[in-house]
Amino acid sequence: MYSGRTVFSQVMEALPLREFRTSVARYDGDHNVRSFSCLDQFLTLAFAQLTFRESLRDICACLQAMAPKLYHMGIRGTIRRSTLADANETRDWRIYADFAQCLITIARPLHAHEDLGLDLQRTVYALDATLIELCVSLFPWARYRETVGAIKLHTLLDLRGPIPSVIHVTDGRVNENIMLDQLTPEPGAMYIMDRGYVDFARLYRFTEAGAGFVIRAKKNLHAARVYSHSVDRTTGLRSDQTVRLIGHYSHAGYPVHLRRVRFYDAEFARPFIFLTNAFDLPALTITTLYKRRWQIELFFKWIKQHLRIKAFYGTSENAVKTQIWTAISVYVLVAIVRKRLRCELPLYTVLQILSVSLFEKVELPQLLSTFDPSQLDDNFANQLPLFDL
Repeated sequence: MYSGRTVFSQVMEALPLREFRTSVARYDGDHNVRSFSCLDQFLTLAFAQLTFRESLRDICACLQAMAPKLYHMGIRGTIRRSTLADANETRDWRIYADFAQCLITIARPLHAHEDLGLDLQRTVYALDATLIELCVSLFPWARYRETVGAIKLHTLLDLRGPIPSVIHVTDGRVNENIMLDQLTPEPGAMYIMDRGYVDFARLYRFTEAGAGFVIRAKKNLHAARVYSHSVDRTTGLRSDQTVRLIGHYSHAGYPVHLRRVRFYDAEFARPFIFLTNAFDLPALTITTLYKRRWQIELFFKWIKQHLRIKAFYGTSENAVKTQIWTAISVYVLVAIVRKRLRCELPLYTVLQILSVSLFEKVELPQLLSTFDPSQLDDNFANQLPLFDL
C-alpha cells in the first residue's frame, strides 16, 4: 500500500516554485505577512478549483476538516475565512498572472507536436474574446451596460494543444481589436480571427512581421479584384481572388494586396468570405484553418463549465482577477501533469478524478491509469455482492 504523499502534493510538485517566489518578490506579495503567505493562498485557491468549492466558507470548512493533512499538502498557514478573504482583496493579482504565464511557457512545448489535422508545419493561433457576466450591484467597477456588469477574457490559443499562449483580462467595454496592439506577431505563424478584429492598419503589422492571418471579412468591405485563381467548386469554394483595398482609410492602413476566398458551407447553407495574406496556401486550407478557430470557442465553453470563473469568492477587482488567474494556472498545471505522465484520459476526466481523491495517498500514475473493462475476469470476486438475492 502506498503511504507517501497525498495526490494534491503530487500534483503541486509540478509547480516551478522558484518562478512563483520571483513573482511574489516582484510585487512584494509577502511583505508584512506573518502566517498566510502567497503560496498558502495559491494552494488554497488551487484546492478550491480542483474540488469545485462554491464559497470561502465552503473552502475553509473542507480544509479545516482535514487540518492534520494540510502541512503535508504544503499549506503552512492557518486557514480562516477572514484571512483568505483579506488575501484575495489585498495581494496583487499580477503575482498570479505572471505565474500563470510561467506555467504556460512550460506547457506549450509539451503540446507542440500534437496533430493539427492539416499538412501544415506552421504554428497556428486562434484569437478571440469572451465575456464573463457579473452582477453590477455587487461588482460596480465592472459596469458593462446599465444593469449588467462584465469582464472580458482576451485569449490567444495555440491550436496544437489546449493551452492559451496569451491571456488579458480587461473591462467588458474594451474592444477586441485592441488586443492586436498587445501581441508581438510571430514570424511564420498563422493567426485566425473573426470579424471583430478587422482593423487593416493593425493587421498590416502582421504582414510586416512575416506572420500570416486568416480573418472573416465584413459585409461592407470595399475591395477591387486584381486577379482570379481557378477553384474546384465541388469543394464549396466559390472564388479565390487577389484584391486591393479601395477604401481611403483601409487602403492607407493596408497598402498591399490581399487574398479574398469565398466559400459556401452546404451544411449550414451559409456563405463565408475570408481575407488572408497567405498566398502560398491552397484556398481550401484557408477555409479549413478558419474552421479550426472553433476550438477557441470550445475552450471558452470548457473553462466556464469546469473552472470556477463564473461564481467568485470576492467582489473587488483584485479578488476577481486573482481567482481567474489562479483558475488558469490550475488548468495549465493539470495539463502539464497529464502530459508528463503520458496520460491518455481527457482533461475533463483527469479533473473529475482529482476532485474526489486529493487527500488520498495513492501514486498519481496509478490513479490516472486507464482501466480496460475487457481485462476484468468475470469469475473474480474481491468483495461480497451488494445485494445477495
